[in-house]
Amino acid sequence: MAAKKQRISCEFFPPKTEAGTNKLLTEVAPALNTLGPEFFSVTYGAGGSTRDSTLGVVSALKEAGIDVAPHLSFGGDDKGAVAALLETYRQRGIKRLVALRGDIPSGTGGAAQLVYANELVAFVREHSGDHFEIEVAAYPEIHPEARSYDSDIGFLKAKLDAGANSAITQYFYNVEAYFYFLDRCAARGIDKPIYAGIMPISNFANLQRFSRNCGAEIPRWICQRIAGFGDDQDSIRQFGIEVVTQLCQTLLDSGAPGIHFYTMNQVDPTREIYNNLGL
Repeated sequence: MAAKKQRISCEFFPPKTEAGTNKLLTEVAPALNTLGPEFFSVTYGAGGSTRDSTLGVVSALKEAGIDVAPHLSFGGDDKGAVAALLETYRQRGIKRLVALRGDIPSGTGGAAQLVYANELVAFVREHSGDHFEIEVAAYPEIHPEARSYDSDIGFLKAKLDAGANSAITQYFYNVEAYFYFLDRCAARGIDKPIYAGIMPISNFANLQRFSRNCGAEIPRWICQRIAGFGDDQDSIRQFGIEVVTQLCQTLLDSGAPGIHFYTMNQVDPTREIYNNLGL
């Protein structure tokens, strides 16, 4: 029996400017779509702060014939607003969602309430039945707010048990952390796919900042190697492509169900890695 094809997908964020949105829709998305990913996800700002721009980007991509999966969280919205958004997506032919707890935007104090992702998944199923394929988030190096390693796996199981179809991980550079995480998930009875989230290394200063905020570890040897390049951005870029290509190859060779690229709305890093892998 032929081995199941490993899934490749990509992520965009909704740009803050009209020029950025135009570039994403006319240059970046069409270029990456030629690689044949299964879908593109589009992020949703803290508390739903990018709701309208996420909806706009999602709708434009769908109209262009590109498979797309909007991120969704309750944020500051009530059930009625989320139900209306689900209905809008359904009417526009969207068939996949990424359901997240999300974050409360700074400055709202106690005005907004967090709704956990398992509750959101259950709400989507209650409202829309099986119309949507639902992805949720997983954390191989464990969510920075988690009480413990085991409790975090318990939260993932709750999201999948509520009706999610699969999970996409936070990005990571320690392949052992991912496969150990899969083993521990299997031991808890999780049998749905957990796709590996991968962030190409391009702007290293930004990557370090993201990683501090989300709890993703950049191995010391990578930091030391990049520090050794000084201001030689071309060498940093090339090293980043090589390291992430090797990481992806190891993942695919070792049986990961697929890879989700956090593209940061850039074409070249993801395309180079994709081509290096012969995908």
